[in-house]
Amino acid sequence: MSHFTTIKTQIKDLEALREACQELGLGLLQDTEARGYGSNRQRAEFVIRLKGPYDIALARQGDGTYGLSTDWWDGHVEQEVGTNYGRLLQLYAVHKTSREARRRGLTVRRSQREDGAIKLVIGGL
Repeated sequence: MSHFTTIKTQIKDLEALREACQELGLGLLQDTEARGYGSNRQRAEFVIRLKGPYDIALARQGDGTYGLSTDWWDGHVEQEVGTNYGRLLQLYAVHKTSREARRRGLTVRRSQREDGAIKLVIGGL
């Protein structure tokens, strides 16, 4: 049986998440339903609309951050955002860090390594 599963995360910056989604070619929608297997749906304040048949729901947690919840059945979500949201969370961290560094007047250089890792070099004034 398929169902939505939440992995504990702390998404604090929705704009950084939106930028990560855009880089992956995904949309971040507000106040809609996330699709799961069959007729499974989960209403959420924000939903990452995936290209495949399932989506990712963002639910506000008690501390004001957002957790991610999806239906992992058959590997559809994993193909788009990585195992346990790995690719999505990596890009979220890159955009969050870059936004914060620029806000503080620092420069940011980004490069992609052969293994898929992203390297950020943050410099002073």
